[in-house]
Amino acid sequence: MRTARFVVWVDRKLHTAFGGRVSLVALAGLPSLRLTTTGRKSGLPRSTNLLYFPRGEDFVLTASNWGRPNDPAWALNLRANPKCQVARAGKPVDVLARELHGEEYERMWAELLAFWPGYRMEQREANRPLPVFVLTRVAR
Repeated sequence: MRTARFVVWVDRKLHTAFGGRVSLVALAGLPSLRLTTTGRKSGLPRSTNLLYFPRGEDFVLTASNWGRPNDPAWALNLRANPKCQVARAGKPVDVLARELHGEEYERMWAELLAFWPGYRMEQREANRPLPVFVLTRVAR
């Protein structure tokens, strides 16, 4: 958790240098994407690199914010405007986000912990439920 700022900084530099084809998460052998939301206050595009859980054709995101006590800005942006874009290896795809609640959340949370057990530590550190979003491709 203490290295979060450094990791995010390096990941941004890699994304810029390699046109979105390289990220620290991907180098670690984990699935990563670049999420672009619309800023809820500014209306401007806001992008961040994230670990995601591939589930069929969907992308599942956990708003852990590296175990910080507040939800990350991208989660707040998705709540304000669920239309967004993901890019894997620099290839963008339009998606629509939906936040999970109740039993659906609990089932997905179990899958997420099996996929990345570190979420449990981040949840404990954050001392809050970690929001989960499912991003589904938008038909063109």
